[in-house]
Order: sequence, then C-alpha cells, then structure tokens
Amino acid sequence: MKIILFRPQIPQNTGNIVRTCAVFNAGLVLVRPLGFSTSSRMLKRAGLDYWNDVSIEEIDNLETYLEKQNVPFYFFSSKAEKNFSEVSFSEDSLLIFGNEQEGLAPIFRKRWPSQFVKIPMKESSRCLNLSNSVAIASYELIRQNPQNLSTARNKLNATLTNAAEATGK
Repeated sequence: MKIILFRPQIPQNTGNIVRTCAVFNAGLVLVRPLGFSTSSRMLKRAGLDYWNDVSIEEIDNLETYLEKQNVPFYFFSSKAEKNFSEVSFSEDSLLIFGNEQEGLAPIFRKRWPSQFVKIPMKESSRCLNLSNSVAIASYELIRQNPQNLSTARNKLNATLTNAAEATGK
C-alpha cells in the first residue's frame, strides 16, 4: 500500500499521515508543490519518530506517475458516487487523496472516473479531515488484506521497542 497526497497544505495532517503509514508499513508519495517545507518543525513534531520508518517520495506530476504504475489505484473524493467499501483493495493499491483546500484536480476525475471512491458521510458535510480519511481508507485495505496487518503489527512493535530502548524506558 502507498498513500499519495496531492499537494498537501497542512503539515500537521501530513505528519499524522506519516504515523499512519509507519504502523501499516505503507509508503508515502507527496505530490508537489507542497504547502509547507518538509523540514517544518510542525511536520516533524506531528510525525514524531516515525519518519525513518516510512519510505517517502516527492514527485511533481501525479498523472505521469500513475501512468507508470502497474498496480490498482483509487482516488478518494467526497464527490465520488461509489462507496470505498464496495472496492476490493489489493495489498499493493495506491490510495490517493486531494489537498485540504481544493481536493483533487478535475483532470483526474475526467481521466479515471471509475477509480473514484468516497467515504460515506451525511450529505450536508463537505469533507472529512485528510489524516482521518487516510486512516479510514488504510484500515479498510488492511481489513481486506489481513496478512498486511501482521506485517504492520510486527513493524510497529519493532518501532516501539527501538523507541523505548533509545529513551531508556
């Protein structure tokens, strides 16, 4: 599993998503331009000591990146018709999320309309918080692919053990 953030704007959300990626052994792809510096104190603080446990890529063009992939990918959007729980995610799926202010660029929906899914919520709601959406989608992928959960659990336990040893606790 890889999480792709299209032009994220809020460093704390991205930091929280790094933590989610770490516990699920997921990669993270950040599509530039970013609304913050990756050396931001707020970004690092939100991600705590999980940064070294996540493979993070920065790219400039999501469309080109997706064209080169040979794995399923899904765009999460409040404007989608299909519920995300109707999808059979594979363990190598790419889960793509728009930014906090503008969402995803219209070109993606025009080009890949069948790849758009939504997390259900009441109709008068605009959207969920980005890091919450990533967590919900990640848990669904793990629920459908339980073999990933044991890998993620082992990785989390190793991370916690290493952190405890480093702090002497």
